[in-house]
Amino acid sequence: MNNKKNLSERDICTKFITPALVAAGWDLHSQIREEVSFTKGRIIVRGKLHTRGEQKRADYILYYKANMPLAVIEAKVNSLSLGAGMQQALNYAETLGVPFVFSSNGDGFLMHDRTGLSDKTEQALALDAFPSPAELWQRYCQWKGLETDAARHTVEMPYYDDGSGRTPRYYQANAINRTVEAVAKAQPRILLVMATGTGKTYTAFQIIWRLWKSGAKKRILFLADRNILVDQTKNNDFKPFAAAMTKISKRQVDKSYEIYLSLYQAVTGSEEEQNIYKQFSPDFFDLIVIDECHRGSAPEDSAWREILAYFSSATHIGLTATPKETKDVSSIVYFGEPVYTYSLKQGIEDGFLAPYKVVRIDIDKDLQGWRPSKGQTDKNGQLIEDRVYNQIDMDRTLVLEKRTELVAKKITEFLTATDPYAKTIVFCDDIDHAERMRQALVNLNPERVKERRKYVMRITGDELEGTAELDNFINPEERYPVIATTSKLMTTGVDAQTCKLVVLDQHIKSMTEFKQIIGRGTRINEDYDKYWFTIMDFKKATELFADKDFDGEPVMIYEPKDDASPVPPDDNPGAENDHPESELTGNTGDTTAGEGGDEPRGRVKYVLGDVSVYVIAERVQYYGPEGKLITESLKDYTRSTVRKDYASLDEFLRRWTKAERKAAILQELEQHGLLLEPLADEVGKDFDAFDLICHVAFDQPPLTRRERAEQVKKRNYFAKYGEQARQVLETLLEKYADTGIENIEDIKILTLDPFKNMGTASELVSAFGGKPAYMAALQELEAHLYA
Repeated sequence: MNNKKNLSERDICTKFITPALVAAGWDLHSQIREEVSFTKGRIIVRGKLHTRGEQKRADYILYYKANMPLAVIEAKVNSLSLGAGMQQALNYAETLGVPFVFSSNGDGFLMHDRTGLSDKTEQALALDAFPSPAELWQRYCQWKGLETDAARHTVEMPYYDDGSGRTPRYYQANAINRTVEAVAKAQPRILLVMATGTGKTYTAFQIIWRLWKSGAKKRILFLADRNILVDQTKNNDFKPFAAAMTKISKRQVDKSYEIYLSLYQAVTGSEEEQNIYKQFSPDFFDLIVIDECHRGSAPEDSAWREILAYFSSATHIGLTATPKETKDVSSIVYFGEPVYTYSLKQGIEDGFLAPYKVVRIDIDKDLQGWRPSKGQTDKNGQLIEDRVYNQIDMDRTLVLEKRTELVAKKITEFLTATDPYAKTIVFCDDIDHAERMRQALVNLNPERVKERRKYVMRITGDELEGTAELDNFINPEERYPVIATTSKLMTTGVDAQTCKLVVLDQHIKSMTEFKQIIGRGTRINEDYDKYWFTIMDFKKATELFADKDFDGEPVMIYEPKDDASPVPPDDNPGAENDHPESELTGNTGDTTAGEGGDEPRGRVKYVLGDVSVYVIAERVQYYGPEGKLITESLKDYTRSTVRKDYASLDEFLRRWTKAERKAAILQELEQHGLLLEPLADEVGKDFDAFDLICHVAFDQPPLTRRERAEQVKKRNYFAKYGEQARQVLETLLEKYADTGIENIEDIKILTLDPFKNMGTASELVSAFGGKPAYMAALQELEAHLYA
């Protein structure tokens, strides 16, 4: 075909690649998916605005069954080589976890085999030599070690389909498939690590559904340690199990069900008769799924270990966002290396999780310390021990009431400046601190509290009215409560989709707890304009972001003691206690002990109302493209962003001049993180995007849009056009001066005021001699604007 080199990439797909796939036996409707966007595009935040980066989009993904992706194909135009798309396709294949990778320009295929089972990693194939579905599936099963018919039957079982079109996201599919494959190969212990907000429960449901429907697992137990987690699971993601499912309670054990959900605390106790799980035979369950498996129940309890040891013949699947690895406790020793990990960093990079900006506020007494005068007593008449008190002591040993008021004031100022009804969680050191913070926030927001007294609520495990508001807080449709002060109760298991502000006024020693707290804000809810969130840090907790363990792979450092068997995490009595109090443990906390914390009861606490405090430093940091917090001005960020794409002013000018649509360049820069609107707020709203970029990135003196428009008028080049065409160009120039280049490039502008008063859009275009001539006139106008 002589004109093959002139065909577009889409034409190459339609005329050559798709027919070759169909000829090889691939079903067009169930096995071939074209132009698949499998990420959302990273959300980039600057100031109060955000944009999305580029999505990853594969030209083709090929499936054996609806749930089993086998191959990626990247298409290129025929003027490029056969393998021109291979590196891009390999990048997609690594993300999607598929073994067979193809690049094509319509002349044939270059195949890359990632299984390591082929004699040649890469080889060229003719158009009519594309492998069949059965051939690739056979090689896939060989690669995965799925050697028996039973194992293949289990893996081939489709997802649950509710008819809504909802399918697992790519990383959920990876997690489900890896887990189902591990079960099919009789792996007894399986660990799945997925960041908070990535849909662990939905993923668990699909795993259980496929194993249950395939007959690989017949009776399944789902264990959690929070009542709200069990109820949310039963009523939401697990709802399709319907009549086959039950929740175990202390009053009822019915062995006629197939799917059981339970709290650890509901089936165990200190007395033998409370160990309800023993009413089941040890081989009753053949699958146990442990939610939040980095935690146990109460610290002295060995319920976690007892239950799993009793049902030791079952397959155990552990789910967690934060696998625990210390010298005393290990998720990996018990479960093995994770079969799949999807990190917070990857979730943000893909655009499925909300990025964050950090407002770090340092208070003078925290950093510089405070020492009592000789013989000084507190408000309660207690003699204050003579020493220097600093940040570690604040709200634990020493309460400065003015400090609490200052923190509440900064929170209030932030919400007033952004959104007074943005859902906010304030993490405090203990219940007493959470109550004092509630009072301070109430006093600083009298009008909001007058509107609804539940504007601010303390939600801690010791107080029923506050705990009863937890469901309202996490419900996006409920406006109140807006601000929740808490200690440990809301660190985990709280699906607060619309939480936009997380305040850290708590000492956080555990990386596990820090990750869980950050996870309260990482969910995205586009319906409620929740794309990112802010962390306001008063106690230097966000320094943990710089820790190499923050978002890396878990590394096992467990040191077994003599005669010690592997201990499931958090069942070791000396393990760090970072779990929240549970509704059913009977631990309601007190005002002196840290809520769910490790402070002894009766801890001495000095309270002072007359010590002044003030802010000595405040800075804003953004989540950067490499997953690190960056502290830099908007101008510095713009300069570095533009210069990644354009090394010099000349390079930028050449591209700008040649571009048919300047908006395309601006859109490209936006996808790489440039936000023009906040930049215009800082530099000047009267400047064109071109001038903002040249001025900030390349130190050029800027001209306003009006100045550029006046220069064009002085040249009087419009005189060569007829009256109507000249009038159109003059109006376009005025529009440019008012609103910028992007608006005048869209031909639809001719249908709006004041153009529609001059004639129809087709009449106005005809005044130039047709659309090509109109577009040429527009480009000439742009050339004069940027001369």
